[in-house]
Parts: sequence; structure tokens; C-alpha cells
Amino acid sequence: MEELRRLKEEAQRDIRVRLDTGTKITIGMGTCGIAAGAREVMHAILDELQARDIEAHVTTVGCIGMCVREPLVDVQQAGGPRITYGNVKPAMVPRLIEEHLINGRIVEEWVVAKSSAAS
Repeated sequence: MEELRRLKEEAQRDIRVRLDTGTKITIGMGTCGIAAGAREVMHAILDELQARDIEAHVTTVGCIGMCVREPLVDVQQAGGPRITYGNVKPAMVPRLIEEHLINGRIVEEWVVAKSSAAS
């Protein structure tokens, strides 16, 4: 029963984060992404968000289709475009979080796609 209560609280927290912050980070974790280092990038993102006490909904998807640009990371903030960053390495994550999430500036030299469509 305690485990179910904990799972419910985590799910409610995740929903609140999505609604309150409107920040969603998606990491491509298809085989190509994992082989290119997506798992390490995901851990770097989670660590950086925790270190800076930033709440964001971090999720994974399968292959995005641009295998040559893996690892791919999508960042979308409430009302803003979805920005896809390519060839992301763990060492790039602090700048990505600082520039995009904190300062609201897209790191243009890393962008491989922009979409104004809601996700």
C-alpha cells in the first residue's frame, strides 16, 4: 500500500511540474541515440536540473529519425517553440540549461530543428 501511495505522489508531482513549469525536455533514446551517448546526456541533464533546483518534465522517446545528429534533445517551454539540439554531449548540458532554460536564449549553433507545433 505504501508503494502505491508513493507512486501516486510521484505521478501527481510529475503532472504538477508539467502544468506549473511548462518545461519539457525530451531525449531520443532509440538504439542510435543510446549508442551515441544519450543515456549519459540524460543523466547529465537530470543532475544539472537537480543541482540548480529547476523543475522540468524530462522524458525519453525512441528514434527521432536523425541518427547522424544523435544524441538529440528537445527543449520546449510553455508557449515557446520546440527546439531540437543535436550531437549533445554531457559537457554541453550546463550551458544548455543556463542559456535556454534560465536565460531564455536558444543556443543557435547546436540547433538542428525548430518547431512551433505543440507537443
